[in-house]
Amino acid sequence: MWEALHLLALPGMGMPPPYPMGATRPFGVPVIVSLCFWGGLYGAAFGLLLPRFTAPLWLCGLGLGIVAALVGFFVVAPLKGAPIAGGWMWQSWVRSFLINGFWGIGVGIIAPLLMPRRTALRA
Repeated sequence: MWEALHLLALPGMGMPPPYPMGATRPFGVPVIVSLCFWGGLYGAAFGLLLPRFTAPLWLCGLGLGIVAALVGFFVVAPLKGAPIAGGWMWQSWVRSFLINGFWGIGVGIIAPLLMPRRTALRA
């Protein structure tokens, strides 16, 4: 989704190129490494909760993406000194929910494929 938004270059929705290698605060690691680390933690939590889900897993994954976007807006942004909730600009919200939502749907589709067959069937 990041790549699609970058290539579309919609007015007000401009995205930098995907796979950003610039340093992020506070430890100076590349942004893509930070995103992968936190995405992995969210994915691990999703995997632990997977047997409890009753809704379709892609829908649960969408919920995961929404939670990730909200945590980014209301917890991570203030910790990094950025404006809370993307400065309440609608473009920030649309970008964040599109990127995190599609990521979450992907987690919901792929996670069961990585689990043992018996566990995935129960989920």
